[in-house]
Amino acid sequence: MRQGTRDALYENVEVGERFGPVELVVDDHKVKTFAFTQDDSNPWCLSGSPFGARIGHAALLANDLLTVYYEAYDRNTVVGLHSEEELWFVSPVRVGERVMLTGRYVDKYVKRGQGYVVLEAEARGEDDRLLVRHRGTEIMRTQPGAVAGGRTAEVVGRRVTAETRDDLAVVTVALPGLEQRRPIAALVKRVTQEQISVYSYCGEYTRNIHTDLEVAQRAGLRLPIMQGQMQACYLSELATSFFGAPWFTTGRLKLKFLAPVEAGETLTIAGAVLGELDDADGRRLEIEVWTRRSDGTMCAAGWASALIEPDYVA
Repeated sequence: MRQGTRDALYENVEVGERFGPVELVVDDHKVKTFAFTQDDSNPWCLSGSPFGARIGHAALLANDLLTVYYEAYDRNTVVGLHSEEELWFVSPVRVGERVMLTGRYVDKYVKRGQGYVVLEAEARGEDDRLLVRHRGTEIMRTQPGAVAGGRTAEVVGRRVTAETRDDLAVVTVALPGLEQRRPIAALVKRVTQEQISVYSYCGEYTRNIHTDLEVAQRAGLRLPIMQGQMQACYLSELATSFFGAPWFTTGRLKLKFLAPVEAGETLTIAGAVLGELDDADGRRLEIEVWTRRSDGTMCAAGWASALIEPDYVA
């Protein structure tokens, strides 16, 4: 278990500070635990896959990369909110493989009285191939309850509209020539406290605003909230279903987290086709993605893309 001793405070973060290498094994337990937390029993991860072996979910290592700083900081002192996330998927991780995680803080700044930190990290396989890259922004100087009813990230520049065309049928597979704003087959997830707690390391005796009611209420929250990274994993599942195998090798996900999600909430994970882009390696299809609470509040929003092949069949 990685466990640092420094308090996880904005003031203690040093730009340029490096973490790792942290070694972990992607064993059967890790894959099945992730499948439980996400309610995602992808057969490629539980038996065989198009890559010739059993593999982990595309976003299996996303939380390990997000929390690689736990190597130096005390995880039980973290009281913050994830505001932005980017993931680049380069190669699937094989079940049974030993992987190495490294990361570093690349920026920190104060905006409207809240302290933001930016962490970049990557995971490599035992043959040193790049598996996945992460860039995340977290608010480390905040009182979560003070922003629980509003947004955790300011929406500037390009915006997600979540608009779909009612005259077009739902599409389930990424193909060339799809109409703009065609809706993508959605997922519905009921977020349980058990799943949130396991995802947020309760098995490693972590007490935070995700795993512990007392800590959450002390931070001004009514109930524990799920990590934003869980929503990123939900959206990666949506993209996996839509893009298929290319998501594991060419997938890109860029998100802003807009509102927290309490335990017990039901989320709809959805998307719409935007269009095709030229890529050095072929044609890339971009989609708009988002999550909504049952009351209609948008909680996460962004864009996903992957290469498509003219003759690809999921």
